[in-house]
Amino acid sequence: MSFAVIQMVSQDDIAANLLQARRLLEQAAAGGARLAVLPENFSALGRRDAAALGRLEASGEGPVLPWLQRTARELGLWIVAGTLPLPPQGEPEGKPRACSLMVDEHGEFVARYDKLHLFDVDVSDSRGRYRESDDYAHGGQIVVADTPVGRLGLTVCYDLRFPELYSALREAGAELISAPSAFTRVTGAAHWEVLIRSRAIETQCYLLAAAQGGIHPGGRETYGHSLIVDPWGRKLAEHADGEAALLAERDTAEQAAIRDRMPVLRHKRFFAAAEPRQPDVETL
Repeated sequence: MSFAVIQMVSQDDIAANLLQARRLLEQAAAGGARLAVLPENFSALGRRDAAALGRLEASGEGPVLPWLQRTARELGLWIVAGTLPLPPQGEPEGKPRACSLMVDEHGEFVARYDKLHLFDVDVSDSRGRYRESDDYAHGGQIVVADTPVGRLGLTVCYDLRFPELYSALREAGAELISAPSAFTRVTGAAHWEVLIRSRAIETQCYLLAAAQGGIHPGGRETYGHSLIVDPWGRKLAEHADGEAALLAERDTAEQAAIRDRMPVLRHKRFFAAAEPRQPDVETL
């Protein structure tokens, strides 16, 4: 029941990033991990040609999707592929989504989550203004899928600030939740750990938070501090800056006991009103 989160310092060179990711995934597999989570933008960070990259991958001519399938097969490892740009399914010319794919140990794609919440904010760092919606469109579904280490809910980075999403994943059966991220240094120092631990405590799930941690093209600086947090909010593994492969194990008996002693899902008394844009739930 071991799993891993991978921390990287991705640049704008896809081939170099894939070499770095492969080395870290090999470490995770050698440590006994059955599933590993890569960070947001693991294959490229700092490029502005997301739409072109996404179309290339969707056409079967890009380097990343074949690499994911080959790596999963060769390492016998389930991989949550952070994010990469991909057009919406069935619309090869559509505006790309920030897509988190999951591939199984046989190299088959078994789940796709398109990031729901896009990072359109102002931050007091050297960049100042972030407008993710300039390059990406919002996703429209919540995704929970079976894995060798339990039922996994998929989220990405800025999603962490929206607890209703995590509540919906728990209600859909999630036992673990992935959160590949590229938090800025400023927002990470202020909020990263408290958000991760809060989402774990609220949902009584393991949080697998794989981060970018360093300096990227254009002077962008990410916070790092990848975390694995258990359903009681305890930190099982953490790494500050630079690359790393962190491993931990899921204790199914303890998780069940936590949920039994404090059955928050049964105690819930407040339900948000339904909204027209409320995403669908996909369980796999």
